[in-house]
Amino acid sequence: MARNRPPKQQRPKALPPKGFRDYFGPEVAERNAMLAQITEVYHRYGFDALESAAVETVEALGKFLPDVDRPNEGVFAWQDEDDAWMALRYDLTAPLARVYAQFRNDLPSPYRRYAMGPVWRNEKPGPGRYRQFYQCDADTVGAPSVAADAEICMMLSDTLETVGIPRGDYIVRVNNRKVLNGVLEAMNVTDAAQQADVLRTIDKFDKVGEDGVRQLLGRGRLDASGAYIDGVGLSDDQAEPVLAFLTSKAADAAKTLANLRDAVGGSDTGLVGINELETIGDLMAAGGYGAKRVDIDPSVVRGLGYYTGPVYEAELTFEILDDKGRKRQFGSVAGGGRYDDLVKRFTGQAVPATGVSIGVDRLLAALREKGRMNSTAQGPVVVTVMDRNRLGDYQAMVAELRSAGIRAEMYMGNPKNFGNQLKYADKRESPVAVIEGGDEHANGVVQIKDLALGARLSAEIETAEEWKAQPAQMEIKRGDLVAEVRKMIARNAEQG
Repeated sequence: MARNRPPKQQRPKALPPKGFRDYFGPEVAERNAMLAQITEVYHRYGFDALESAAVETVEALGKFLPDVDRPNEGVFAWQDEDDAWMALRYDLTAPLARVYAQFRNDLPSPYRRYAMGPVWRNEKPGPGRYRQFYQCDADTVGAPSVAADAEICMMLSDTLETVGIPRGDYIVRVNNRKVLNGVLEAMNVTDAAQQADVLRTIDKFDKVGEDGVRQLLGRGRLDASGAYIDGVGLSDDQAEPVLAFLTSKAADAAKTLANLRDAVGGSDTGLVGINELETIGDLMAAGGYGAKRVDIDPSVVRGLGYYTGPVYEAELTFEILDDKGRKRQFGSVAGGGRYDDLVKRFTGQAVPATGVSIGVDRLLAALREKGRMNSTAQGPVVVTVMDRNRLGDYQAMVAELRSAGIRAEMYMGNPKNFGNQLKYADKRESPVAVIEGGDEHANGVVQIKDLALGARLSAEIETAEEWKAQPAQMEIKRGDLVAEVRKMIARNAEQG
């Protein structure tokens, strides 16, 4: 009788979860270097660091609530042992509101903080769209003056230039939610659902243009696929203030503001928003930030339902080629605005706040497009192992190099095949290999091999005589190890 064999255990697939990816050394080094530059700018402006928890209660996050089919849709959530819902943070702003509400009696007012780190969103991933990504925020809580908004825009401009986006390749565009509220008043649209429809339609201005928005505010329009999209149902007279608002951008700020005043009519809310934009423009001019760096632009409609006042967006204006080889502008890498109602959820009292969030991965991609990032990082100096019985000697060399601030390691694999050691050093992008056999040790010398120079020369060397004469490897005194390795690395950096 045949014996039943236990089912073969399936090995797990060596893949990350869908929508996630791994970051290796050079990418991490690039990101850390850029974040260090951003931190320097934020610190210079007087902002302090804050590291809040990666996990918040769903109640504190506020935007997502449990439902029957998919609890806490949009975030990665679970219930703890007390059946309370918790979730990974989906941005860095909601945690700030909780922190400020909790510690407001101990924090200075205004409270100026910056934060950097990963956030998680349980959304459908796509090309270049991941469920975990980095954000870099700066916010001022407790400052009602739009001077705080102007300062954020100045700081955003300085940040882009500091990390390597030259003036002329970006623009920080500024608008105001209050102006749009004034437009809604001028339209006599008071129903909340209809207002939301108008906001969604305005957000399509970049895609469908003036005529498309006019149709969508009215009866509707056919999209590119031939499908009919129902409109908001406004009359032509009602739609006119929206179109005047969206097309009010003029050659100079004064004319733009005048056009906006016409768009909002007699709305007091709208006029307050326009006056705030004018104040921001004056502060920009006083700080030396002209319209080529920070500009008033009513077409900025990013998430206007969330913000309560000024909104701003940093857009990179240089062209890149898309997947189909077509030219297009790189687009937005940062945005933010004033959100005076977020802390109120905790305290019951309105607390003014404004801030900006930089998309770290987007900005890194832009720097690579501009050739400001090199995805290869210099590896460590590799001290090869020629004699298993003298590991202490090799470790002493590594210690000397490290003490001198030079990145170094001793080869830890099987030293039997010396060629494999040099292949390892090449794969590590090592600048220099250190070689000391028994004869070198007896004579108080070592060989140092310039791997970068050797790689460049190997393509040109054709004979054994040329190889022996090439300068990529040299014998030095053991006591000169640190000095000569440092010279070799510096020489490569200059030629690099």
